[in-house]
Amino acid sequence: MGASGSRYSRDFVLTMLERTWSDAHDDPWETSEFQCRQLGEDTYALTYTLRQQERLTRRLTIWRKVEGGWKALFHQGTVVAPSISIGLPEAEVNDS
Repeated sequence: MGASGSRYSRDFVLTMLERTWSDAHDDPWETSEFQCRQLGEDTYALTYTLRQQERLTRRLTIWRKVEGGWKALFHQGTVVAPSISIGLPEAEVNDS
């Protein structure tokens, strides 16, 4: 779930990542205030703050340790400061 409240499909996220980063460009993001809390065996909640130019969001990702690495189970961002347009297209909503 994104900071806008929209839900995104995995395919949409992968397509947008490839489109956004296919050409090298300066896109400074600043992260801070990392906290990690264990929720259960092999399951953790990671929270942090992300600044993208003038847009400030708080982020939460739920992670589970699985065979071979880590898997993100859930991610959400919440806008906490005014936003400027960062040039992303309208979101593909995934209601499943």
